[in-house]
Amino acid sequence: MAERVAVIAGDGIGREVVPAAVAVLDRVGEFEFVEADAGDAVRDETGAALPAETRALAASADATLFGAAGETAADVILPLRRAVDAFANVRPARAYPGVDALQPETDLVFVRENTEGVYAGIENEIAAGVTTLTRVVTAAASRRLADFGFEYAAEGGYDVTVAHKANVMGVTDGQFLAAVRAVADERGAAHEEVLMDALATDLVMHPEDHGVVICPNLAGDVLSDLAAGLVGGLGLLPSANVGPERALFEPVHGSAPDIAGEGTANPAATILSAAMLLEYLDHEEAAARVREAVTTVLAGGPRTPDLGGSATTEAVTEAVFARL
Repeated sequence: MAERVAVIAGDGIGREVVPAAVAVLDRVGEFEFVEADAGDAVRDETGAALPAETRALAASADATLFGAAGETAADVILPLRRAVDAFANVRPARAYPGVDALQPETDLVFVRENTEGVYAGIENEIAAGVTTLTRVVTAAASRRLADFGFEYAAEGGYDVTVAHKANVMGVTDGQFLAAVRAVADERGAAHEEVLMDALATDLVMHPEDHGVVICPNLAGDVLSDLAAGLVGGLGLLPSANVGPERALFEPVHGSAPDIAGEGTANPAATILSAAMLLEYLDHEEAAARVREAVTTVLAGGPRTPDLGGSATTEAVTEAVFARL
């Protein structure tokens, strides 16, 4: 029986790169693709950026491939992640041969807590001109993330770095760090603990010293975008939002409204997200084929404008097909 994949293109270049990734998936496997809408255009038409039926589809499908949302991003992607109980966000940042990278030795994977922190959405105006943001950190979520992160690192043969700011946020990051240490002790797993601001500097200067980076929500968001700059840009970063029974896959780059509709968006991040989807569904051989095809195209071209070329999204996708 074909696995059911929810397809939500969303806004902007999501509508250009998601069909490319779906076509790649269709080349290497047999899936039932079910399309659904979300994002700015849906909000303008219906008043809801994330229709209930779209959320329900993500919650029931074997996996979901998502493109991007524009102004409504917080109203779309956060509920979609909650729909699959995605407690871990996985963002690989790797330099590819042939791509002009600031740090060609970069091979990082950010394993980011995905459910709480400052993204819990608890904001208040307590007086005129005075606003607050509540940061939520629980031992249970921190332990669950740490378990996932250490397991991921062990399977891939990565060293582990733990990012935190417990020297300032002693209660919240202190709890996060204590939970990670407890899991590391139980597993007998070595790891390095680095203040997140110091880690930002070290990632720029010595990214080869780090492998899997386990981090709280906001730190993972910021540090993974920093790492994108080391490897050639956001157009190269895929991601997975992993829950206990479901997962959602998306490129990191967002809707990119400045180039939407021009047909020049880089499909690599979305196709690599599709490779992560394949791996999640236990199609390891197909995932490896897709990654190899993308790597070969990145090395030899054609390339889209963000990587210094002039190729279209379609031309790059066709090149990936040829190498499959």
